[in-house]
Amino acid sequence: MGTFSANKRAEYLSKMTEQVYDVLVIGGGITGAGIALDAQSRGLQTALVEMQDFAGGTSSRSTKLVHGGLRYLKQLEVKVVAEVGKERAIVYENGPHVTTPEWMLLPLYEGGTFGKISTAIGLRIYDFLAGVKKSERRRMLSIQETLGKEPLLKQQGLKGGGYYVEYRTDDARLTIEVLKEAVKHGTLAVNYAKVEQFIYEKEQLVSAEVIDQLSGMTYRIRARSIINAAGPWVDTLREKDHSKQGKTLHLSKGVHLVFSQERFPLQQSVYFDTPDGRMVFAIPRDNKTYVGTTDTNYQGDMLNPRFTKEDMSYILHAANDMFPSLKLKDADVESSWTGLRPLIHQEGKNPSEISRKDEIFVSKSGLISIAGGKLTGYRKMAETVVNLVADKLSAGGHAPISKCMTKQMPISGGDVGGATHYANFIRDRVSAGRKLGLSEKEAEQLVRRYGSNIDQVYLLMEKHFSDAGASGLPVSLLASLLYSIDQEMTVLPVDFFIRRTGALFFDINFVKEWKDSVVAYMAKHFSWTSEQALSRMEELNLLLTDAVHAVNN
Repeated sequence: MGTFSANKRAEYLSKMTEQVYDVLVIGGGITGAGIALDAQSRGLQTALVEMQDFAGGTSSRSTKLVHGGLRYLKQLEVKVVAEVGKERAIVYENGPHVTTPEWMLLPLYEGGTFGKISTAIGLRIYDFLAGVKKSERRRMLSIQETLGKEPLLKQQGLKGGGYYVEYRTDDARLTIEVLKEAVKHGTLAVNYAKVEQFIYEKEQLVSAEVIDQLSGMTYRIRARSIINAAGPWVDTLREKDHSKQGKTLHLSKGVHLVFSQERFPLQQSVYFDTPDGRMVFAIPRDNKTYVGTTDTNYQGDMLNPRFTKEDMSYILHAANDMFPSLKLKDADVESSWTGLRPLIHQEGKNPSEISRKDEIFVSKSGLISIAGGKLTGYRKMAETVVNLVADKLSAGGHAPISKCMTKQMPISGGDVGGATHYANFIRDRVSAGRKLGLSEKEAEQLVRRYGSNIDQVYLLMEKHFSDAGASGLPVSLLASLLYSIDQEMTVLPVDFFIRRTGALFFDINFVKEWKDSVVAYMAKHFSWTSEQALSRMEELNLLLTDAVHAVNN
């Protein structure tokens, strides 16, 4: 069983140089994490490197839905709907603590994208294609029933609604839990480790030179198969491999804005038409409401995409059009996130029309690149890629490699007795948290975040009860921080406040309240110099500012 501690990053990188791996995965987003788990669980020795934090790119900045892709039905991508629909049920069953069924309301208006009859037929086809279970099959609603579900909706022109199930997820935690499961099976994975160059023998790719972004040390990692799962950076690596030809990436930017429930008291998730004919989501979560997404061409800084004043006014206009009593303004935006979709370029199509299908490119040197695709389809994409690797290794004389094992494999934290027993699991572990002095709300938040790993967090609470006071942190926060450092490779304060907890998006005031104490604790824990502590605090402060301030177009 592998370990995944931030304290041992240098040790892991050093260890990666000591053998020839079957698979080296470049990219620690959901696609790379899924590939690592699939490969390692089949017995292939796998290493993974990520140049920022795990889920630092697209995989922490999605709409946070594992969805069945109703919009693809509109584009007649029937196969995508069928596969994605069945896949989301597997994602849910394997990790009910990070993925939750969420009833979605589709209000129908005169002149809207969806008519009443076409929606009824469409949702029925969707149920059939996606293999939707009986309890979650769609219903059509009258005008009164639609307004009963969400009274804030615009009444003018309302004809009724469709009611169907999507699945809400925490994308970054889903990525981390998949990666932790891969590590448990024996994968070595390290964040802040950037591939600087590829090394070849007889024109075949044999290793990658990796630079630790924290220490500056260089490591050479050898592998029989190297997989480029770098999301928006897939083409950057193809350029390093001199194989960027044929199909290329088309980056599209997606912005989401977060509001307090006081200002936007949405009680029901809604998928609605925008005035320009697109569709966006408004979703209540953790006492907030978030709205998105935009879909615009992007060519700027890939590491830190920002939302513009135009993005903000687009989302505010769409929200105010559908929920006219709110009269939302710029000042009501409490937080936001901006992500990039690495789509495959299709000539003459705007971002919203481009297919979300994934594609695999194999270069002459043997570099395997995967691009496009959806969060929902990560497990299936991984299976396809690893099948390709298995065929290549078998042809080269490798011992027989088993078929994909991940369909019925709970991810880390997912050992909760399956989706049917999850509610009982929550009740039981919340009750254990109450005995440790947590409030019902605090205990439930932790149990939902950590799933079956919650007992490790509770043990840390018991162990550090006495020294929590000295750190200036509540014991539950200290235990979460220590767990995330030792079991989730949290290296920097931003890793903890964004990817491990989602707090910067959904509880920005919590970040402002505890950032000083968390940075001070991490500085002591990792023996940072005062300059390092200051620069890590500045990085966090900058992201807090960026979350609410739009840039000029």
